[in-house]
Amino acid sequence: MRGTPSVTITGGRVEGPDGPVPIRHYRLADDDGVPTLVWLHGGGFFRGSLDQAESDAVARALAARGVPVVAVDYRLGPLPGMPWIGRTGPRARRRAPHARDEVAAVLHHLADATPAGLVLGGASAGACLAATAVRDAPPVVGAVFAYGFFHGRLPHDPGVQRLVRGHRRLTHAPLLLDAANRTYAGPLGDGAFPAPEDLGAFPRTLMIDAELDTMRSSGDRFARQLGAAGVAVERHVLPESRHAFLNRPGSSDFAAAVDLIASWVVRRPD
Repeated sequence: MRGTPSVTITGGRVEGPDGPVPIRHYRLADDDGVPTLVWLHGGGFFRGSLDQAESDAVARALAARGVPVVAVDYRLGPLPGMPWIGRTGPRARRRAPHARDEVAAVLHHLADATPAGLVLGGASAGACLAATAVRDAPPVVGAVFAYGFFHGRLPHDPGVQRLVRGHRRLTHAPLLLDAANRTYAGPLGDGAFPAPEDLGAFPRTLMIDAELDTMRSSGDRFARQLGAAGVAVERHVLPESRHAFLNRPGSSDFAAAVDLIASWVVRRPD
């Protein structure tokens, strides 16, 4: 199938630990020599697809800027409060670490076919999932995290919470976010969040956060943790921006973030 002018989009499947994993590849004809970004949408682990803007629009925009993208339709987790829904079928909902293991399988599948290397990234829950998959993936040359959360319990920061406006004051209240995390992680929390002892193995990392976002407190802490582990971190907090701006393709925040990601991926490390 064809996307925006000059961007070719092809679907496919990669064999995962529990069956085929759908993927979608976006690229230009002349993007050789640029690392491939493996991209994971957000949605609290329990919703989202390859067709949402945070996946499709982001991938199209980056590919148009010369960055090849492989978007992954990873396995979703249980619905918070209704974990019995969607428990059967070929893409049945599963707790951690099923989604992480599927992402790792995609990375291993792509590794030999991408001589310029792989960058692993995602938004929101996808950023968390990407951070957990680094440990089990073949070596990647970079990581990109957009407004992610990286801790089972949201770090307490009243100053950040006071900035949040609109419906997210309720839907992103720390207690609700923590409850959703527990639903995804399960009682053992197996591989649901990046382990502190693994942080030194992270590649160079780009983090883009929203200023008016409850989850920024987790991004703040994770950036400090990566820096303390010796990881080269470039971080941007977009002023006056709100969570999930990559789901709003017409916004200035979307454009700013895509430009930052594209320029960072093609930039050679010092």
